Amino acid sequence: MDSALSQIVERVRASASDQRPLRLRGGGTKDFHGGAALQGDVLDLRPLAGIVSYEPSELVVTARAGTPLAKLEALLAAQGQCLPFEPPHFGDGGTVGGMVAAGLSGPARASVGAVRDYVLGLELVNGRAELLRFGGQVMKNVAGYDVSRLMVGAWGTLGVITEVSLKVLPVPPAEATLRFACTQADALARLQAWGGQPLPLNASCWVDPADDGTGGPGREGTLYLRLRGATAAVEAACRTLGGERMPQAATAADWDACRDQTLPWFADRAARPGHALWRLSVPATAPVLPLPAGVAAPLIEWHGALRWVQAPLEHGAALRQAARQAGGSATLFIADGAHSTGASGHFDSQSPALAQIHARLRQAFDPAGLFNPGRLGLGG
Repeated sequence: MDSALSQIVERVRASASDQRPLRLRGGGTKDFHGGAALQGDVLDLRPLAGIVSYEPSELVVTARAGTPLAKLEALLAAQGQCLPFEPPHFGDGGTVGGMVAAGLSGPARASVGAVRDYVLGLELVNGRAELLRFGGQVMKNVAGYDVSRLMVGAWGTLGVITEVSLKVLPVPPAEATLRFACTQADALARLQAWGGQPLPLNASCWVDPADDGTGGPGREGTLYLRLRGATAAVEAACRTLGGERMPQAATAADWDACRDQTLPWFADRAARPGHALWRLSVPATAPVLPLPAGVAAPLIEWHGALRWVQAPLEHGAALRQAARQAGGSATLFIADGAHSTGASGHFDSQSPALAQIHARLRQAFDPAGLFNPGRLGLGG
């Protein structure tokens, strides 16, 4: 055990002895999430950095938790490989451990899978200061595999992730982005129809950046559709689908902006005092959702399964109800400026059975509740 890892283990042991909670932190790029007040003494995981192993021919990389996400992606790109789920950066300094703990995926998630689908194994320190390892570096190594995936989206509430093994994929040989002018309902109908066809769909985004909440559901916006795959398949899909083909040099930056929420639609929230950003996860087949009066149309990703809404906190109950009626859930992703800390109930309410499972998991991994108090995980 090297000095950086030893220091983390000793820090956890001392905190357990003193009953002092710890706030696990990498680059801090997701501290905004949910508006919850962050508590505990900061445990900086950035010193625990570096690539442990990388086998391009095996499509597997193992990195320590504090490794900068940008460094890992650059390493993969040099070999023509990538993290296909496109983890959001939300600024400079994001780390591999933070990526796994948050469990957030980018625009391609609906087509290629989520973060947890690419985690093969990991190492962590639990609330008893025990260093544990689950899973491995190959898909066949199933011992502890599900435990590794359980840590994805737990927001550090179950333990300190110290090392992660990930499956990676080659960069697709061809890519194209098509643009269509259409209403929200038309966009959802098109995406559902295309989803049932053998098309190299990779990502989609429907947006109406000018909507102020007064235009109604028939207002026309723009649907962007990204295709990725074999060159012949992408070219054939472009001919079949029509639309306007966008210059690839320009769209690459736009898709990164969609991933990191720097598109004008997200930035416009600054001009809407009191508005929070809500994340509605619903079946891709869900129709246009009935939003509260005065709330602008959502930005839609994941072929209809992810809908971002800007609305005041008092509309939270209505948004959660709309999502539940569609078979999904709603969470407060970023609180408004007036409630940047201390917002309550940022995750959708759990069933009693699910809440009991979460409590038992927390008792097993972190019985003293040391890690990230106030963060409700396992929902990433």
